[in-house]
Amino acid sequence: MQPKIVFSNVTRRFDLAGNEFVALDRFSLDVADGEFVTVVGPSGCGKSTALNIAAGLLAPSEGEVLIDGKGVDGPGPERGMIFQQYALFPWLTVRQNVEFGLRIKGEPAARRRETAEHFIDLVGLGHFADALPKMLSGGMKQRCAIARAYAVNPSVLLMDEPFGALDALTRVQLQDQLLETWSRERRTVMFITHDVDEAVYLANRVVVMAARPGRLQEIIEVNLPYPRTEQIRLSPEFTAIRNRVWHAVYHQH
Repeated sequence: MQPKIVFSNVTRRFDLAGNEFVALDRFSLDVADGEFVTVVGPSGCGKSTALNIAAGLLAPSEGEVLIDGKGVDGPGPERGMIFQQYALFPWLTVRQNVEFGLRIKGEPAARRRETAEHFIDLVGLGHFADALPKMLSGGMKQRCAIARAYAVNPSVLLMDEPFGALDALTRVQLQDQLLETWSRERRTVMFITHDVDEAVYLANRVVVMAARPGRLQEIIEVNLPYPRTEQIRLSPEFTAIRNRVWHAVYHQH
């Protein structure tokens, strides 16, 4: 079966004040259809660079990224991107934000509203559909951003530390909600995080990257059942995988 996402020897160089900086060095990775992959590594290891290349926001210096066997040469509707900053339109309500991509696609009004309300309910914002972003907490804003990404029906979700700015309790709640939504919708997810516990809790596989230049260090299977629960988070099996990922990230040579 063809992988959903293929990174093939992707290198990305930047020119910094006349000096060449290699952010990503011959990075290769296959992500299966419907898989949830998390990516961790030290600061400056090229995590966000890899995600931005998959999103079509950056071009590789060498190599290529394929989605469904086709080369990425710019953003596309089959890929939804969710950032740490919520990137909501402050003058639009929750419903209008979620409908935005559907409006761009030319969906009729009735279909837009039906789709938006489905995903607003899915992320638990049904009572806030007519609220402006300024009335929402950080966690609610991020749920709105997730609903907006889902609404345009992408087959791939690219998430760059989406819960990084949230408090610990809200973060755990959104992890559970994201997994619940993923288990229903089964999109392919590539999720970047600095949080080792989060990486293990969410993923089928954890991709560990090494810094300077950014490259693949290790891939660690997470053989824990879904749905993930607090009991799994507190289990010795979880702790063993977490410790392995922690060691791979923080004891690089």
